[in-house]
Amino acid sequence: MNTFIALYNTLDSSNSVRRKLHAMVQYFESVPPAEAAWAVYFLMGGKPKRTVPTKTLRAVALQISQMPEWMFEECYQATGDLAETIAYILPCHTHQPEHSVQTETPIQPNCDAFSLSEWMENIILPMRGMNEIACHRALLDHWQNLNPKALFVFIKLVGGGFRVGVSKLLVTKALAQVAQLDAKTIATRLMGYHQSEHQPSAQAYLALISQDVLDTPSIQQPAPFFLAHPLHNPPETLGFVASWFVEWKYDGIRAQVIKDAGQIWIWSRGEELISEQFPELTGAFTNWPDGTCLDGEILVWMADAPASFQALQTRINRKTITKKLLSEHPVIFMAYDALTMGHSSLLNKPQWERRQVLERFYEQQNNHSEWQGMLRLHCSKLLSSPSQPVDDWSFLHTLHAKSHSLGVEGFMLKHHEARYGVGRTKSNGIWWKWKVEPMTIDCILVYAQRGHGRRAGLYTDYTFAVWSHAPANEEEVKHVTHVISQGLKPENMPEQSLPKLVPFAKAYSGLSDQELKRVDQMIRKHTVEKFGPVRTVVPTLMVELGFEGIARSSRHKSGVAVRFPRILRIREDKPLMHADTLETLQALLINLPAS
Repeated sequence: MNTFIALYNTLDSSNSVRRKLHAMVQYFESVPPAEAAWAVYFLMGGKPKRTVPTKTLRAVALQISQMPEWMFEECYQATGDLAETIAYILPCHTHQPEHSVQTETPIQPNCDAFSLSEWMENIILPMRGMNEIACHRALLDHWQNLNPKALFVFIKLVGGGFRVGVSKLLVTKALAQVAQLDAKTIATRLMGYHQSEHQPSAQAYLALISQDVLDTPSIQQPAPFFLAHPLHNPPETLGFVASWFVEWKYDGIRAQVIKDAGQIWIWSRGEELISEQFPELTGAFTNWPDGTCLDGEILVWMADAPASFQALQTRINRKTITKKLLSEHPVIFMAYDALTMGHSSLLNKPQWERRQVLERFYEQQNNHSEWQGMLRLHCSKLLSSPSQPVDDWSFLHTLHAKSHSLGVEGFMLKHHEARYGVGRTKSNGIWWKWKVEPMTIDCILVYAQRGHGRRAGLYTDYTFAVWSHAPANEEEVKHVTHVISQGLKPENMPEQSLPKLVPFAKAYSGLSDQELKRVDQMIRKHTVEKFGPVRTVVPTLMVELGFEGIARSSRHKSGVAVRFPRILRIREDKPLMHADTLETLQALLINLPAS
């Protein structure tokens, strides 16, 4: 497995796209197909189910290192990564402790002797079915001849936490170069390759790079999803508005629905098969003709409008879909593109032609359609995303401003001549997403936690709060600050008349490296209490927090939950008493669609 470990180290340590691409090409050209198959699986984001529980990994590490548990925990907090912690604390080429129990036929793998595929299939995957004692013994045996780099990768693999800093697009380019094929062909073949239930094989890899395999994929597999670019400039810079289809941008689950061989397949953008999570859709679309593939968005649809994403979250990853859940959070499929019709691919057809095919299909499936406001309303599980008829950009600005009240995120702008591309590319035409400005709240930092991976050692994960009601003056703010500095939680003020700081959101993105270091120093200086990895911080820092959406929530003390929170800026220009209140936060819920 040394070749894979060397590849991982190169990809993890380099910021050069060219160097990463060269390393992958060299690797794929030099290793057997069985090893390459597993490498593609992991590099594309494949995550097999966890083989060994975290507590077992920790127990074995403590047994070998003879380190006190409190010291191990301190090391873990410093690195922020379990595999890295264990790789650091265990001596190189560890010998079996005298008090450990040997298995009858101990396996002591050597990185030089075994390939990645042999590690996975003969050592790691068989551990999944072991009981705790057998698993403990197996780990003791396997770790004996591993150097720190090999041990690090081994723990990542058995713990189900393997990640590497390389994009799917770059892996696709590397494979295309090895196979001497078009990258779009490789991207199409890769769809569904890294599903957790599929085990990589040499045959699958050879089919992936073969020039003899038919380029037309099974209709049961989705096409590579075409992604939009964020629009940062005014839309007027795009030229004539008449050259663009304008559609609402919905906040749901991007999906492709496929009908073939009498069955319905629903694929998420993450290439996961999610058909079983939405039985009402699979049941409603059984009358579609075979060889059909539509691209669109799954939404919870209530009162003739999309509900919040929070409502949709109640349907995600559910093992059991109850009648109550189906009734309270009904979903629809909002189709906005036709990719295959009658087994004929439409990917290379222009947007206007695919749009005509979609509208004809929609009318065939729904004998009636009605218009009310800006959304098409009917009782079908299939909706066709309407293109907004506009004559100029100024009118579109007016509609765009209404996005929040309609439960959408803005507009999608699709050029009439755009082909359906792969990923976020401009080579086939272009889609733009013109999103509304985020909602914003001025809030105060009250809790902090260290980051993970490259951010380990710095406090980079923050919890923010708003006032329960506005402080009357600076004296009240000082009193609240003083009480918190004595060890009381921000939300537990004893005097009912004094304002409390009510936590409502966690965020860890938006600050520059210099700002992160400055905030880290402030947190260390003003920490007053530790509970586990979390630190209570005396209120001193206010930020402007942006978020894409807000919804009512019974699980949060604030009564609300925000979507995609991020720090926009540090508010050093405002005193703490001018931070926003819970009333301000809850006011953002007014006129939003019900969830």
